Amino acid sequence: MISDKLIKVGMADLNIASNGEVLKTTGLGSCVGLTLYDPRKHLAGMAHVMLPSSSIARENPINLAKYSDTAIPRLIERLLEQGASMSSLQAKMAGGSQMFNLPGQNDTLRIGPRNVESCLMLLEEYKIPLLAQDTGGNYGRTIEISSDSGILSIRSVQFGTKEL
Repeated sequence: MISDKLIKVGMADLNIASNGEVLKTTGLGSCVGLTLYDPRKHLAGMAHVMLPSSSIARENPINLAKYSDTAIPRLIERLLEQGASMSSLQAKMAGGSQMFNLPGQNDTLRIGPRNVESCLMLLEEYKIPLLAQDTGGNYGRTIEISSDSGILSIRSVQFGTKEL
């Protein structure tokens, strides 16, 4: 996807796009790129979630975009402020890899799968349908979502490009 209206979303960051703008984030390993889209308003939102829960936050104030339990509500809030309808929002997501698999690994090191589980739980809580996902594995991804179409493009070195 090539656009002159590209908005980069960094790690532990979130943003929204409209009017043909494209949101892009790179370096998704264990992080999850969660996107929300309102097809009626052509509004897209993206959060680059690093960790599943703000309960482990050590910074004060916390970065709301860093944790799924704070990023998703903030992303919804920003989309609604721009005119999105809660009942129209649709989700897609990618990432959540288990980048390193070590013997005897405990649950706290399963960051990727825990990020995915946390995002799924919050989407269910907000009753936002998940239309598609490309999660898991042990590889990195770069994703882009178009505010015109809601198409999520996913690139990886191992598997090329696919669209959801």
